[in-house]
Amino acid sequence: MYPDYPFTSRFFQISGHRLHYIDEGEGPVVVLVHGNPTWSYYYRKVISLLAPDHRVIAPDHMGCGLSDKPQDYSYTLERHIGNLERLLEHLRIDRFALVGHDWGGAIGMGCAGRHPERIERMVMMNTAAFRSTRIPLRIRACRWPVVGRLIVRGMNGFAGAALSMAVATKLPADVARAYIAPYNSWRNRVAVHEFVRDIPLHPGDRSYRTLVKVENGLEVLRRMQVPLLLLWGGLDFCFDHVFYQEWCERFPEAQKYFFSDGGHYVLEDKFAAIAPLLRQFLGSGVKMGEEGRR
Repeated sequence: MYPDYPFTSRFFQISGHRLHYIDEGEGPVVVLVHGNPTWSYYYRKVISLLAPDHRVIAPDHMGCGLSDKPQDYSYTLERHIGNLERLLEHLRIDRFALVGHDWGGAIGMGCAGRHPERIERMVMMNTAAFRSTRIPLRIRACRWPVVGRLIVRGMNGFAGAALSMAVATKLPADVARAYIAPYNSWRNRVAVHEFVRDIPLHPGDRSYRTLVKVENGLEVLRRMQVPLLLLWGGLDFCFDHVFYQEWCERFPEAQKYFFSDGGHYVLEDKFAAIAPLLRQFLGSGVKMGEEGRR
């Protein structure tokens, strides 16, 4: 049903709901944190790449992928960070490398900022973990009362639209179907909509204070000199070059690769180029040298 995703599904109970996750391989731990509207399927090639000599953990946030999709649930940044913390505690993970994409950057860095001593390395792709008021109109419209709910939950205008808007190269039909398979109804698209509603833009937004704490944690990680690898799709209409430049300014020692012809789903467009970079950064720990551009 899900091409290139032959992994064993595992589940962890949190407050009466099942959180789905992948746990493959043995060795140094790598935690892969997805965004919206993807799920652990986004990391399928990374899991297969690293599992031969790493333990790779890839959860589906509550309401996403193969996790439960409760309707009366607090889908907030704080809740997602807490769920990730509880999963890692359940699995007794005390040291790990962190990989984040989209919302996975804020969620993963939120966890990292609370436990910086546990973080060995970090990889961030087309994401933000700091405050910004930049938001494309097409995403802002999905936040509008009534209309936004109809677009995201009724018409599948967020997860469905991402299949073409988030990539530079058309996805194979079976891969596209796999991406949206968990979001096949109004009910199952609840978290997709709640993620959009939860974007913290202003001090009055419900997750704004949490995001400030996440942002403050970045400075702690920088001072501790935790190695960071940035992998960026330059054609991203949302997390554009402005976000990339802010990461570069916050982490001037980061190893940086800007793929000018890659989209928001940069792993789909540029995996062949990214794979050896991930292997070297997460596997050997040998420095790759100066900034690269592809």
